[in-house]
Amino acid sequence: RTNMSEIKPTDPAATNAGEEKDWAAAKAFFDSLKTRKPRPPKPQYAVTIAVSSRTLFNMVAERKIYEEEGVEKYVTFQQEHENEPLMPGVAFPLVKALMTVNSRLRQLYPDSEELFDIVLMTNNHAQVGVRLINSINHYDLTIERFCMTGGKSPIGYLKAYMTNLYLSKDGEKVTEAIEEGIAAATMFASGDVENQLSDTQLKVAFDGDAVLFSDESEIIVKQHGLDTFFEHEKEFENKPLAQGPLKCFLEALGKLQRKFYAKNERMTCPIRTYLVTARSAASSGARVLKTLRSWGLEIDEALFLAGAPKGPLLQKIRPHIFFDDQMFHIEGAKELGTIAAHVPYGIGQKYHKGELIEQPVKDKK
Repeated sequence: RTNMSEIKPTDPAATNAGEEKDWAAAKAFFDSLKTRKPRPPKPQYAVTIAVSSRTLFNMVAERKIYEEEGVEKYVTFQQEHENEPLMPGVAFPLVKALMTVNSRLRQLYPDSEELFDIVLMTNNHAQVGVRLINSINHYDLTIERFCMTGGKSPIGYLKAYMTNLYLSKDGEKVTEAIEEGIAAATMFASGDVENQLSDTQLKVAFDGDAVLFSDESEIIVKQHGLDTFFEHEKEFENKPLAQGPLKCFLEALGKLQRKFYAKNERMTCPIRTYLVTARSAASSGARVLKTLRSWGLEIDEALFLAGAPKGPLLQKIRPHIFFDDQMFHIEGAKELGTIAAHVPYGIGQKYHKGELIEQPVKDKK
């Protein structure tokens, strides 16, 4: 009898070589079948965005049935209505914008797999899949990878799909994903989702502390006040901030932007990034910009608001998504029609409008 441990390739290079062979075989087979549909890119090259079905589509009525009448009634309702397309949800404009960027990338690099790959990651039951597929085809969305977990949390699958960003309406799942080291955010609909968003350019706006950067500076503000924070930032101006939960996503966007720059398309690049921070530029702005520089990352526009509300500025930018760690800013953005996503990370979760809502856990010495 063969010992199982002898069969398993212990060398990761051997495993990768085997995987490469599998991919090559799958590609050859797929290429032999004629299709006009572009093949989904390889996960290790793609920028994978996992969206839940409730962010992609408006499923408020269906969710009500699920909560009030239970899973069986919900599944039956979805099957009975599977030929009726679901209405677009809060992540729908973002997904359309990602597809626009992909079509531009394919024009410039026909054989490249460095593209956005949208995965529908849902804990829906497979029986609901037909309605989701019909809705995706109705709107002509390119979403080929589905993960339907039948009531189980999909978080375990996010790593397997090499997810760069996970968007859901379920704050607990998002927190779980962030704890697993995956960029994630809870999406909230604005009053007016359409809000004349650009259909030629993907616009992504980020808060700084506790989103792109760690919450180190925010802790100082909360515990010692602004003056101590300004002194601290001046003293450590040349020491890069630690990375936050969404740094990797900004990095992935930057990688795709550089593909346009390489073809001399900087001015017409269909991806634009914004830093929208409550920091004051003169007092605490340099460290942020130097941190981005030390990471080799560019941000297209940096807006330092010195504590002014973010909503009015976001109304001018009209991003497809704005990430912030504080619900106070999310609410302000939503009220003025911005699609906002909450990143449940860092000390900001313990405060609301500057007020402590629970006692922070004492530092373990």
